[in-house]
Amino acid sequence: MQKKALKIEESPKTLDFTIVGGHKLKGEIEIKKSKNASVAVLCASLLNAGTTTLKKIPKIEEVFRILEVFESIGVKTEWKNEDLVINVGKINLKNINRDSAEKTRTVIMMIGPLIHLFKKFEIPNAGGCKLGSRIVSPHFYALENFGVSIETESDKYIIKNKKLRPSEFVLYEMGDTVTENALMAASKIDGVSTIKFASSNYMVQDLCHFLETLGVKIEGIGTSTLIIHGVKEVNRDVTFEISEDPIEAMFFFTSAIVTKSSILIKKCPIDFLELELLKLKMMGFKYRQSKVYKGENGFVNLVDIQTEPSNLKALPEKIHAIPYPGINMDNLPFFAVIATQAEGETFIHDWVYENRAIYYTELEKLGASIILADPHRVYIKGQTKLRAADMVTPPALRPAAIILIGMLAAKGTSILRNVYSISRGYEDLADRLNKLGAKISVS
Repeated sequence: MQKKALKIEESPKTLDFTIVGGHKLKGEIEIKKSKNASVAVLCASLLNAGTTTLKKIPKIEEVFRILEVFESIGVKTEWKNEDLVINVGKINLKNINRDSAEKTRTVIMMIGPLIHLFKKFEIPNAGGCKLGSRIVSPHFYALENFGVSIETESDKYIIKNKKLRPSEFVLYEMGDTVTENALMAASKIDGVSTIKFASSNYMVQDLCHFLETLGVKIEGIGTSTLIIHGVKEVNRDVTFEISEDPIEAMFFFTSAIVTKSSILIKKCPIDFLELELLKLKMMGFKYRQSKVYKGENGFVNLVDIQTEPSNLKALPEKIHAIPYPGINMDNLPFFAVIATQAEGETFIHDWVYENRAIYYTELEKLGASIILADPHRVYIKGQTKLRAADMVTPPALRPAAIILIGMLAAKGTSILRNVYSISRGYEDLADRLNKLGAKISVS
């Protein structure tokens, strides 16, 4: 195994984008594999004593951070072109890479697998996007049902379990990561566990399908009640392919809308985009959709979307996110930059995160007209002619992405500094946009 292969693939930590905006996009783009499903399945690979091969895993900063943590605790990883091969072996948490762990919230999802290897252990506090207080209590409440106790200190979590047991319980909130943590915990507890009020979002469904390749039987995939038939041991050589990313698809829909461009966006996971597309259609977005076809993993439903230049009008009601099958929490921010190009006033309610709506006001530096009602609600007036600006990237992935999209539409030369937040979730984004006709240089 090539232990240092990660360093070859890893992108520089600080990059700036110089964007010459106002150019229409053209051509076609293919959606890459899901960031959020990838990190969940990466954590779940710790359950497997055999070899796990994950196909076409995105080479993004979030994945690199997890792999750095893996290697620091003794997990062997190797890139084979686009695929990632993982062999867990014997894990030692004493030398865990704290710097990498603290840069990703995904580290908290390692608790579910690690409780099957250790009676007591510690991991660093979770990091990731800076979006206010993202409570971890729901994770603790869920795992307590299996016999796990977790103490929080200023810089770490201390996890203990005397004897793991199957359980039936209701989650404190319908969260994606808490559902995933509970799923991974239940998977290697002999017996039947039932998780109610579970997320049925795309990354959770991918994780369920992966766990089934490991021999775990799961009933209710795609619903809010999951019944897990756990197994004592998992030792299989498996190959698994992640589904395509609906959030990346929304990024390219939005890029086409604000630049009034006609592009073909291929491999869009339609089951997780239907409401977003309906809202956009009601706003005036013109597009053509192919027939549904199965993805290469055999379970994701895909379509190709051909966008057309469109004149949009604001919706009369508020736009807000709710758990699947509602508008995805990660897709809500795209409506903020779309609203700058829609005639009328758009009301966006971002009720989940304390700070994210505040980041939407960064669009004002590009000429947007935004009223921040409170930390969760904004009113955006359109149609606005966006202008170029020199800005520092917000420390959160999706707010950073909408600034980049705004700059694509703004005539003149913009600079977006320190794009690490964007690199956490999008692979080779500048190069892929340039192939569509954007003018982005990286320095």
